[in-house]
Amino acid sequence: MDDPRWLTPQEQRAWRTHLTVHRLLSHQLDRELHEAGLSLNDYEILVNLSESPGRRMRMSDLADATVQSRSKLSHQISRMEAAGLVTREHCEDDRRGTFAVLTALGWETIQRVALNHVAGVRHHFIDRLTADQVTALETIYTPIVAHLQRVRSGKAS
Repeated sequence: MDDPRWLTPQEQRAWRTHLTVHRLLSHQLDRELHEAGLSLNDYEILVNLSESPGRRMRMSDLADATVQSRSKLSHQISRMEAAGLVTREHCEDDRRGTFAVLTALGWETIQRVALNHVAGVRHHFIDRLTADQVTALETIYTPIVAHLQRVRSGKAS
């Protein structure tokens, strides 16, 4: 990060547009999920657990998957436990490890809410783009995601 160049006007507009889209879209989707009693963070955790074998994940892996600190995730899971959406189980092979496990209520909730959430993603995001733009967006973001994952894991230069 030794490059002291300022962003060009076009780069600045692109960057600020990206930030605005991210904030507005996240806010809108969060509002829509709130009507179902969930936050966007809750939903992301439920999705990760619902797609995992046994509907369970190690807390450390779930923190990595949701890009949260282990402390923040622990607080989030505590709130979700109180709502009956998840439970924690100790890892039998690692005394320090803990699993987050989707409960029956959590599974029912994700099934009930998913279609409306996907409809919101489609309405507010996907349907605003052409098929070529969706492909371009994936192409654009894939190397950025890969780079940031390497940075997060300490493996980037």
